[in-house]
Amino acid sequence: MYFGFTWRDGDQAMNAPQVGGPFPTQADAEAWLSEVYEELLATGVTSVSLYHEGRPVYGPMSLNQ
Repeated sequence: MYFGFTWRDGDQAMNAPQVGGPFPTQADAEAWLSEVYEELLATGVTSVSLYHEGRPVYGPMSLNQ
């Protein structure tokens, strides 16, 4: 079972590794991403998708500027 908002690495495939969350709100998830996206890039994560309770919200979204 999935709860809250989560970020996953890469495209919208559900088997992509989770890289953040769960977060109680979309705003919390987006705030977290804005704080750590450079760290994610440094570990090789180049794009993320946002999920809510296991369903895609949006993405993939590039982390490169």
